[in-house]
Amino acid sequence: AKGVSRKGYPTQDGLHAADITFTGVEVGPDAVLGNPEDSLALIERVVDEARVALCAEAVGLMDESLKTTVEYIKTRKQFGVAIGSFQSLQHRASDMFVAAEQARSMSMFATMASDFENAKERSNAVAAAKVQIGKSLKFVGQQAIQLHGGIGMTMEAKIGHYFKRLTMIENTFGDTDYHQRRVADAGGLI
Repeated sequence: AKGVSRKGYPTQDGLHAADITFTGVEVGPDAVLGNPEDSLALIERVVDEARVALCAEAVGLMDESLKTTVEYIKTRKQFGVAIGSFQSLQHRASDMFVAAEQARSMSMFATMASDFENAKERSNAVAAAKVQIGKSLKFVGQQAIQLHGGIGMTMEAKIGHYFKRLTMIENTFGDTDYHQRRVADAGGLI
């Protein structure tokens, strides 16, 4: 359409995005959808719903990252011994599990909170979930890469693809620092 331009590009995780620019575009009152006074609240609700969906996706990716990592350390041998038999690596896998479970709990909380009628309570709960998800996904993703060693970042290893997607989720609709400020500005979660 006249005055609308789109510039597409690939994202780090292999998906695609686009920058859409409106230049001199005017919309007459007969083309407006819905009530303009309600539009900001509706947009904020939709963005919160998108954040909730990303939280759930991140939990699934963390689960797969943990499962893949545990399988790898059980089968990868060093000096004739499976590296998963080393207690320090077992502890790291256990810590990954705890982080993923913390993320799961907050993702479930955000899912329930997405039905809150009070927009501030809903938005604050979703922001708090995004904070925990961000902390957990960084930890789980980084540990998974570390425990896989150099193979973890090759194109052939799925763990590297999971890590890339987790990184994109962290930076979509506000990163951990952004949401931590939102929760703090709101006076905390409760």
